[in-house]
Amino acid sequence: MPDAAPPDATFEQARAMWAADAASAALGMRLVEIGPGEARVSMVVRPDMVNGHDLCHGGLIASLADSAFALACNSRGPVTVAAGFEVDFLEPARRGQVLDAHAREVALRGRSGLYDVTVRVEGTVVAEFRGRSRSLAPRT
Repeated sequence: MPDAAPPDATFEQARAMWAADAASAALGMRLVEIGPGEARVSMVVRPDMVNGHDLCHGGLIASLADSAFALACNSRGPVTVAAGFEVDFLEPARRGQVLDAHAREVALRGRSGLYDVTVRVEGTVVAEFRGRSRSLAPRT
């Protein structure tokens, strides 16, 4: 049986995906760390990210969680996309605060995966996100 590819080679595929992610870059997201089935991404809440209540727009919190989810589910190599997600907002985030999203693999069965992402500000949980992934069949 041939040796499996070293983890760094797999992470390079996820990092290449991240480097081409214009949406995450435009929002100022930063890759903090990546490991097998997990990733951490951070983002500063800018003035153009707040809603009419002067709080971080929920869609942007969900976008941060989705980006961490994408990195975690692509960390194992196969091209993987979101099949869906749900998010619960628990606390508000405000301009100038740094959001930290930590994605963790919960289950991986065949081509389907389940991931939890916790978004925090200074240790306080702001949102909980659950994502469902699907690995794409290799192109022939």
